[in-house]
Amino acid sequence: MLLLGIDLGTSSIKVAVVDAQTQQTIASASYPEQEAPIVALQKGWAEQDPLQWWSDIQQCILKANASGLYNPKDIAAIGIAYQMHGLVMVDAAAQPLRNSIIWCDSRAVPYGDTAFDAIGHAACLQTLYNSPGNFTAAKLAWVKEHEPHIYAKAKRIMLPGDFAALQMTGEASTTVSALSEGIFWDFEKQQISDAVMHHFGFDRSLIPSLQPVFATHGRLLASVAATLGLTAGIPVTYKAGDQPNNALSLNVMQPGDVATTAGTSGVIYGVAHSLTPDPQSRLNCFAHVNHSTAAARIGLLLCINGCGIMNKLMRQWLAPQLSYDEVNQLAAQIPAGSEGVRVLPFGNGAERMLGNRQPGAQILQVDANKHHTAHVLRATQEGIAFAFRYGLDIMRSMGMHPQHIKAGLANMFQSAVFTYAFVNSTGVPVSLYNTDGATGAALGAGIGAGAFAEHELGAGLQLLNRIEPTPAHQALYEDAYLQWRSSLEQSITQ
Repeated sequence: MLLLGIDLGTSSIKVAVVDAQTQQTIASASYPEQEAPIVALQKGWAEQDPLQWWSDIQQCILKANASGLYNPKDIAAIGIAYQMHGLVMVDAAAQPLRNSIIWCDSRAVPYGDTAFDAIGHAACLQTLYNSPGNFTAAKLAWVKEHEPHIYAKAKRIMLPGDFAALQMTGEASTTVSALSEGIFWDFEKQQISDAVMHHFGFDRSLIPSLQPVFATHGRLLASVAATLGLTAGIPVTYKAGDQPNNALSLNVMQPGDVATTAGTSGVIYGVAHSLTPDPQSRLNCFAHVNHSTAAARIGLLLCINGCGIMNKLMRQWLAPQLSYDEVNQLAAQIPAGSEGVRVLPFGNGAERMLGNRQPGAQILQVDANKHHTAHVLRATQEGIAFAFRYGLDIMRSMGMHPQHIKAGLANMFQSAVFTYAFVNSTGVPVSLYNTDGATGAALGAGIGAGAFAEHELGAGLQLLNRIEPTPAHQALYEDAYLQWRSSLEQSITQ
């Protein structure tokens, strides 16, 4: 039995085909070759075309099939992971009414702030576990006010993964995990939030039918199966946001487990059975993939919008002729601390951990007679690592003190410069594994299809490297971090 995992990311689509018996990935692919664009019609806006996602998903599956490493007809279940917090609106014919307003779009911040005040800070934190912030519900409120003609035509609103499943099966559904990340879910009453729906004036009929995360979310349409060379009727048995799914891929499922990822955005994600939400909502609490009324599993999520996207920008500006591996080698030529150069990587929308401020990306303390390209490239990676440290300190103030963090050997964790800066500035060991989001989606599909149980997860997980902090480097990075934090605090108070 084979399992197909789809990871609908911001930069690209990735797919993985996993053997259900061994939980090993036997084939993978990504598409397109160049990173997908983000449409920014105004400052702080970020959109993508859902139909382009669907086209890229199909091309990526066909690319994986063309590897010849498996028989596509042996695929028996499909799982979908997706970029979180996006808004997709479809009409009665299930066609998108506009581009998706994606996770890093900042236009809805005032709508979330107004809702936070109107519903009440204590009530929001007690029932929603978050401020409405800049999440999906607030984005829908922006459309309702500024594009009423589109809002009036909407039959359903959904998260990006819900839309992908709709294209595959013709059926619209969502999950508690998805609704919690959109800030539609009342954890206290275990239902769609009356307070949120009433405040924004949303019709409850816009919300698709509710299904468990591990469940049949529809079956593959014959027309889609014919296009993709798959078997008609196979089920989509799992849908989850990319960060809960990344945690699943690393077998981070129980209280105390912690995962991290450093892609376009950066995340530390810890699982707990209960948490006291951050009064400032700088970190957020969502329903984990295995959350239930009987056994609460809450994911505490630190998100840094400006992560790999900042590294990408510096490569494009300073070393477009170099690959990422070559950029990492160049950065490694500079000593830890970047000889004083500091980079604030916050140029990708409102940063929740900074109180939804947008300080912008900044390069500081450059000496034209001393510093060159390699200094800025290293300072960029160190600045991103310091942003993780800044957020982790907030996480610690909320009672989560990770002693060990798991990550897939992917994205920025492929850079020794970034990885050692992360480990030594946070003081927490990191273990790197042979997994990614697409593999996680396939494994989720396996649980949903009954191929294996949740407690059997992790059979195919292989430890590739474990990096421990070293006292000498910790002291050096602590000094560099304190200088970096001083620059950040000056920036956000100006």
